[in-house]
Amino acid sequence: MLTRQKLLDAARYVFLEEGFQKATISQIIKRANTGYGTAYVHFSGKDDLLIVLMEDVMAEFIEIAKTSFFPTTKEEAKKMVLNQVTAFLSLAQSNRKMMEVFQEAVGLSTAINLKWEEIRNTFIHCITNDITYSQCKGLARTDLKPELVARMWFFANETYQWEIVRNTHQDTLEEIAETLTSMYVDGLYL
Repeated sequence: MLTRQKLLDAARYVFLEEGFQKATISQIIKRANTGYGTAYVHFSGKDDLLIVLMEDVMAEFIEIAKTSFFPTTKEEAKKMVLNQVTAFLSLAQSNRKMMEVFQEAVGLSTAINLKWEEIRNTFIHCITNDITYSQCKGLARTDLKPELVARMWFFANETYQWEIVRNTHQDTLEEIAETLTSMYVDGLYL
């Protein structure tokens, strides 16, 4: 376990310094001060290392998505959604450097792209459950298909997440969160 953690710590350092494309497994192994054979017992290569790092970082995001969501009014739902969106975007901002590596890697590695799709689907599933709950409780429109709304909602948030990671957003994180939340809640809730 100690060797595995040394490799993950070294990988994080090398990825942050070099980016995904320029990072090599040799650099990571050297930084971890382990042998090649030992490293390959734990990880199949740099893609595998980044996937584990991605899972660790994204676990915090997924925890937000899995927060209990049982509003009894539209106003309560709006407050809960705003808290989730703000926390989600704040995590993107606080993990900016590592998220930059993830974004680069998604475009370069099939394995990492598949992992990102898996993460996306986890979020969409959580959002779909929240929408279905709200529809069953008479809080949300029932003429809209929950999964379609969930996908739209996730993709809107993801777009701003990447803008925050790239630091190309024009508005404050709070303004983005409030606008996204208002558009979503006012369009979906009764």
